[in-house]
Parts: sequence; structure tokens; C-alpha cells
Amino acid sequence: MQAKSAINDFVIKFANVNGTGSASANGMFAKAIFRMGIPVSPRNIFPSNIQGMPTWYEVRVSQDGYLGRRGGIDMMVCVNPQSMSRDVAEVSPGGYFVYDSTKPLDLRLLRDDVEFIGIPFTEICLHEYSDARQRLLFKNVIYVGALAALLNIDFTILKDLVEDQFKGKEKLIAPNIYALELGYQYANEHFDCPLSIRLEMGRKVAKHISDFDQILMDGNTAAALGAVYAGATVAAWYPITPSTSVIEAFERYCQRLRIDPGTGKKNYAIVQAEDELAAMGMVIGANWNGARAFTSTSGPGLSLMSEFLGLAYFAEVPAVLIDVQRAGPSTGMPTRTQQSDILAAAYASHGDTKHVLLFPATPAECFELTLKSFDLAERLQTPVIIMSDLDLGMNEWMSPPLEFDDEHRYDRGKVLDGDALDAMTERFGRYLDVDGDGIPYRTYPGAHPNKGAYFTRGSSRDEYAAYTEDGQAYVRNMDRLLKKFETAKTLVPDAKIKKAAVDTEYGVMFFGTTASPAYEATEILEKENIPLNTCRIRSFPFNGEVEQFIEEHKQIFVIEQNRDGQMRRLLINETGVVAKAKLVSVLEYDGLPITARKIAAVMRSHFNSANVTAMRTQEAVEELSQ
Repeated sequence: MQAKSAINDFVIKFANVNGTGSASANGMFAKAIFRMGIPVSPRNIFPSNIQGMPTWYEVRVSQDGYLGRRGGIDMMVCVNPQSMSRDVAEVSPGGYFVYDSTKPLDLRLLRDDVEFIGIPFTEICLHEYSDARQRLLFKNVIYVGALAALLNIDFTILKDLVEDQFKGKEKLIAPNIYALELGYQYANEHFDCPLSIRLEMGRKVAKHISDFDQILMDGNTAAALGAVYAGATVAAWYPITPSTSVIEAFERYCQRLRIDPGTGKKNYAIVQAEDELAAMGMVIGANWNGARAFTSTSGPGLSLMSEFLGLAYFAEVPAVLIDVQRAGPSTGMPTRTQQSDILAAAYASHGDTKHVLLFPATPAECFELTLKSFDLAERLQTPVIIMSDLDLGMNEWMSPPLEFDDEHRYDRGKVLDGDALDAMTERFGRYLDVDGDGIPYRTYPGAHPNKGAYFTRGSSRDEYAAYTEDGQAYVRNMDRLLKKFETAKTLVPDAKIKKAAVDTEYGVMFFGTTASPAYEATEILEKENIPLNTCRIRSFPFNGEVEQFIEEHKQIFVIEQNRDGQMRRLLINETGVVAKAKLVSVLEYDGLPITARKIAAVMRSHFNSANVTAMRTQEAVEELSQ
């Protein structure tokens, strides 16, 4: 069997048991590679229960800087007997299977095309440690040490990581370094190290990363920091996986950045509501009162918030919602990723509603678009929903450092203060379109002693906020809301268009976390003489660039992570697509991020089928002509 040979370009997966402390060790492994200056993309695949179930951690190493899932496993590190048969089957031919050899391996699991590396992790722990908890925890550290030898990880970097991790708990540093050394020494003594797949520092600069001035961070943390920099002072929420860490991170930053230096008092409020519906109600109330407020949730919470989202849309109150999507419907798979809230978010609430959606693809965009969402919400006086997902929100991604322009000034929208109201000679109309953009003027409560007051209601009203059931007044209001949505097209982030090296009639559209594997897949196909133009959607409503991209192409693949092709449906609903067949879905909905190999395979098979059909059609034409 010829083992695979690769330097700085492979996928390694860890098979563990949930609740055994493996996440910390696996994270240290990924960070060590990152500190070697080698692009790395880790993903935690964990169950929704607390303890005892199989869990996996997948790390992609890519010298070319590809951060999406590739597909295929080159090395499996299995310390969980429960999942061993499945884990062996997942290893690609020519790959490695590292396992705990304390007990003999079941011979039925052996494969001729995989190299098995047995290391007695449990036996080493039994010999070195008497405490059961230490045996459990240090087993993880020992296999990281063994991998350092097998894959050529700089051991000094691992030592530095241990010292960083246990800063303030110095007594834990030496035992953890010792555990690393146990694994490192065993691997060096029993195997030819390093293996044919390995790491090397300083080989080349990743073509996708011109400057390795990068950080590792998750999207939820970046979004929370974006809310802080946007001036948010109120967060109301109800805990739900995978969005909980957004508010937790927001609170941590507020404790550092939202404390009055003179009095020591908090300049923020974080309220855990009784449910998601109440949380959204609190956010609307705070925004109506002039604060910048937001909430975060996932699919089930979005469903509950729909009624209040409709109120904010109709009453025209700003609100920001960060939706970290997971697999649904109902409870679904709480710890698996999807992009399946697209239609629910775009049309949240009964009646005719359309909401502004933003689609971040990286932690840096989570920061940037969250920051922008508050300005958009106040400019448009409407909810803005940030469509993240579990993969982006909870996993650590390589990202350029977050940047904030100190010259940035918040856009509070069309707000009349007391002086502006005093200067008005005409009657103030809360829902009156003065400028022709569909956006009326508003006031904050108490802005003036006798001018600018109005009722905010969810029932029909006229331009002056007076209750009415007059059908024509209702129509005027609904038409103005639609005009405001047209105005939103000029304010939301543009799509990112990338042209192939040669002219082509075929294109690819994608959004959010499908971006990384989609770009990689198009580069794979380009090498096979299948050029594709790309359009990364960053917002809804769709602006002119999206419509033009659709018009200019004969066929377009729409890549998304849900069963029903929700983005494709939204494109058909909201653009001038005449033939539905023009948009071809490339879907993944098993709860794991879509891989570049799958995207390339689906599109490749489509082109192969199309070529066969074209050839047969041409043959038939030639026969008829004869």
C-alpha cells in the first residue's frame, strides 16, 4: 500500500467521546499548526447531549489557504471504540488510522489501503497516573504529543500554548507538558517520524492569504464585538444553541467597555427573557425608546419571534436580530449547521412582510455586517436580520484582524429632535413619505412637550398614525413600505462578483459559509476547463448586480445548505427569472458543512450530462440531414 504523501495539505479528524475534555486538546493541536504559519480550518462536530456520545473534530490544513471543508479524511485519530468501525471506513485510501492499541484491534476493521498506527494511550495513562480523572484528561494531551512527532509539529509551540492556556494556573503547566512529552517520545521511538503527510514551516505563502496577519476567532464572538462597536447598549435574549455565545461574548465585552469610568456603573442592560417572543418585544421597546438593542437566536426562536418581527416591520421600529442557523425543523439537530431559515427570515410574520437580511461569510464579516446592521435598521426603521450559522458562529476561523474606522459616525436615520419639531410649520406625519424614498420621519419619546407624539400600533393607521380601517389608507401604507424596501436595495452590501479567466455562459451563486468551498470547487473545475463566474450574495433585498448576473448567464448553480433550495426560491420570487430551470440547486442538508469536492462533483456531473445530451442531439440532427 502506497501511503499518501502531502506537505501542509491534508485533513485530520479526531474521534472522541463528548465530555472527556478532548475539545481543549484538539483546539491546542489546531492552534499549534496556526502558529506555525500554516493555514488551518478546524471544525467541532459535537452532539446535543451533555456527555457520553461520539464527537468529532475535523482539521483541514491547506497551504493554499482554503478554509472550507474539502471532503475526505487523510488521518483519523480514534480514541472512541463506539465509533471505530465508522471511523475506519471514513479514511481515504492511502491514509492513516491512529488508534489506542491498549487492547488488540478488531481484525475485521483492517483495511489493506490504510496504514494503522497503534499507540497504547490508555496503558500509558494507567502507568503514569493513579487518578481516574487525570487518566481521562491526559490521554488527550498524550495523543497531541504523539501527533507532534508524527506530523512534525514544532514542540516549542505546543509548550508555549500550554503556558498560555494555563496562565494563572501555573501548577498545571508542567503536568501537561509532561503528557505531551510522553506521546512525543513514544511516537519517535516506535515509528518513522515524520510520516509522509506532515507539516513544514515557511514553505510558501498561501495564494488566498497574501499576508499572514491573521487571527483565529469564531463568528459569534465577532458579531458580539460588532454590536459593541455599533453602540448597542441593550440585549434581550433567551438561551438557544448555537446563538447563546453571542450574548455571552457581548456581556464580556460590555464588562470591559461599557462601564462608566467615573461612577463604575454599567452603561448597558442584558436581560434574559422568559422566551424568544418576549426577548424580541424587549428589543423593539428599547429601540423605540432610542437605544440600540438587539437579540440573537436560532431557528426555533426565529419562529417564535415572527409575530413581533411583523410588528416592528409594520410599526417601523428598528431592530437587529442575529440568527445563528441550525438544522431544523422543530428541534431538529441543535448542534448541526444549516442555512435553512432563509425563507422564514425573509418573510417572517403573517401578511405581506419583507425583511432585510445580511449574509456574512467570515468572522470579519460577522463584525462588519453586525456593525452595519444597526445603521441600516435605524436608517430604514425596520428589522435587520443577520443570517449566520453554526459552522461560522461556533467554529474558529482564520480571519484578518477586525478593523473599525474611528471616523465612523452612527446613522441614526430620520429622527426629529425638539429643535427640528419647533421649526416645522406643517403637521408632523409619523408615516408620511416626505422625501419619496418610502422612509418617514420619527421622534424619540419626550423629544418635545407637545409636538411629535404619536401612537405606535400594529393595527392599520393613516399617515399621521391615526387608527383607521380605510382600505385606501392601508394600501398607501403598504405601497410605501414596498417603496422603502426598494430604497433598501441602494443601502445594503453589494454582491461580490468574480469573473472567470475566459468568457462563460455558466455561473455559480452562493452565500455565507458556502463561499469557501464554492470558490475552491470553481478553481478545481477551472483546471478541468470548466470556467464559471461567481456571485456571492451578501444581502436581501437583491440589488441590481444580482439581477444582472442572472440575466447574463445561461445556467446558474445555486449552492446552499438546506433541502428545499430556499435561496433559489427567493431568487425566483424576487427577481426576473423567467425559466426556473435556469437556476440549478447544489444542496447539502446532513448537518455538516458542504465540501468543495461535493460541489465540484455535482457541477461536473451536470456538465457531463449536458455534453452527452448535446452530442446526442447533434447526432440526431446529422442523421435527419442525411
